[in-house]
Amino acid sequence: MNQPEHAWITGIGLVSSQGEGAHEHWRKLSAEGPARPIVDPQRFAPYAVHPLAPLDFSKQIPRTTDQRQMECWQRIGVYAAGLALADAKLSGNLKLLDRTDLCVAAGNGERDLRLDAHILATSASPGAALNQELTTGLRPTLYLGQLSNLLAANISIVHKATGSSRTFKGEEMAGVSAIENAVERIEEGESELVLVGGALNAEREDLLLGCELADGLYAGPFRSVWERHDSGGGSVLGSIGAFLLVEAASHARARNVRPYARVGAIRSERSRRGAGQAAATMARLFASLGLDTLENKLPVLSGASGVEPATTEEQVFIGGLTKDGFGPVVRAWGSVLGHCLEAHFLVGVALAAMSISAGVFYPPFDGSGYELPEKAHSDRILVTAFSHWRGEGLGLVVPAQ
Repeated sequence: MNQPEHAWITGIGLVSSQGEGAHEHWRKLSAEGPARPIVDPQRFAPYAVHPLAPLDFSKQIPRTTDQRQMECWQRIGVYAAGLALADAKLSGNLKLLDRTDLCVAAGNGERDLRLDAHILATSASPGAALNQELTTGLRPTLYLGQLSNLLAANISIVHKATGSSRTFKGEEMAGVSAIENAVERIEEGESELVLVGGALNAEREDLLLGCELADGLYAGPFRSVWERHDSGGGSVLGSIGAFLLVEAASHARARNVRPYARVGAIRSERSRRGAGQAAATMARLFASLGLDTLENKLPVLSGASGVEPATTEEQVFIGGLTKDGFGPVVRAWGSVLGHCLEAHFLVGVALAAMSISAGVFYPPFDGSGYELPEKAHSDRILVTAFSHWRGEGLGLVVPAQ
């Protein structure tokens, strides 16, 4: 039988509060000293957000008509997808783009805040008023704009990536499932090129309201994810677009493209989140990787959100790695980029691939003291996903060989 194909990462598209592109993010996040988060604490006070850096969307979405019919989160995602395709040297290659499949992690669309506020402000006969507004105030084109799979559709329209398309929903686990599916298809020979990613516009009152109703936001002066426990925990959301071009190794070699790294494994599970269950589930997932302890430390890119008790459960899991002799060197990118739900795990995989390519792991992302300033060789990187509500995932990123 043929050996399974390796899944290489050959393109990265990343936009966040820190700027755009893999090179810019590596430059800022790998610099000596704790990375400096960019935070807006005023616009949605008492909740802070990591705002998107200024972007000229026309560089990746040249037609204003295309931009106008997209919501902001879609523009962010389409922009990041374009960066990934350019990075992988696929832009404009219609023959290859026609065979590029899409795996997109997406949430719900953005709401019409004026209509929502009007409905909520109606006190007399609320049922009748709601029916009236739904029939007269909600434009059909706006309603269709909420469909999650339109992110993939817009990527196909703008960038001409017209292979198969799959959209995954379910907050953080959507991102885990998207890249898990992409890697499986590559390894089984079902696909050669998969564009996988997600996006979040964190600068939305409706999104912040939904997260706060679930007791998921951190209120107060900004702190890193490891420092929020004493104040009740919570996430600080960040506007981010993250896309990866995952490519079959043989295909990448044939077109002479240099990879960042290989996705060695993706594991996922969903515990009931009783006390200790998330940490125990993650420990089982880690054991399934079959890793041996080495003299080198184990770099860990943590997807910790700051939400409790999930963040404490992650620390329990990391403590177990220490006891087992793996010597984890932990960095939580949410402290500097913010938490981005569906796109969050994909950001971690992108950062891991960049580190593998450079051969150097990141310095601490915060000054809490939890992330010790130890240096680690990035010959294998563990990426974690403890969803703020449900779901656990792991990724192992290794050198491409």
